Amino acid sequence: MLFPNAHFMVGANQPSQFPADEGAEVAFAGRSNAGKSSALNAIVARQALARTSKTPGRTQQLNFFEFQANCRVVDLPGYGFAKVPVPMRKHWQALLNAYFSQRQSLRGVIQIMDIRHPLTDFDIQLIEFANERGIPVHVLLTKADKLSRSQAMTTLKQVSNALEGASVQLFSAVAKTGVDDARKAMEEMWALTPESHDGASS
Repeated sequence: MLFPNAHFMVGANQPSQFPADEGAEVAFAGRSNAGKSSALNAIVARQALARTSKTPGRTQQLNFFEFQANCRVVDLPGYGFAKVPVPMRKHWQALLNAYFSQRQSLRGVIQIMDIRHPLTDFDIQLIEFANERGIPVHVLLTKADKLSRSQAMTTLKQVSNALEGASVQLFSAVAKTGVDDARKAMEEMWALTPESHDGASS
C-alpha cells in the first residue's frame, strides 16, 4: 500500500473549517462525472480513500486528506453537474473562491478531464484561475481506456496544444494507465515552495 498513513482529515463546508494553513496541499478538481475520486484512489493505491459513486456530484464539500506529514490532498466538489440545485452550486462556487484566493499552502492542481469530453468551459475557467495565482496545473485525461490508442493520442495532443502552462497526460484508473506519472506530478507539487509560485506568476 502506498501512503499507508493516508487518512481523511475533515470535510469543510465553510472556510472556517479548513485545517491549519501550513505544509503543502494539492487540490484535485474536475467535473462531477470525470472520475476524480477513482483517479485519487488509483494514485494512492487504495480502493476507498475517496468515495466513489454512480451518482455524479457526491463530493459536496472540500475533503481534506493527509497523505504524510504536512502533505495533503484536497478533493474539491465536482462542478458542472446540472442536477445539483442552484443554491448548492452557488455555495460551492463561493467555497472554491475562498479556498483558491486564501489558501497559502496550495501548491498545485490535478485537473481531471474525461478524455471523451475535455476542455469544458468549467475546466478552462478553473485552469485560468489557477494560472492567475501562479499555481501549476497537471491535467489527467481520464478514462483513456474508453478510446483507441490513436484516438487517445490525438486528444492528448489537442488538449496539450490548447492549454498554456499546464502539463497533460493520459490516465485510466481501470487500466492503471499513467498512475505512476500522476503520482510523481503530485509529489513534485508537494515539494514546491510559495516562492516558486511568485516566480511563475511574475
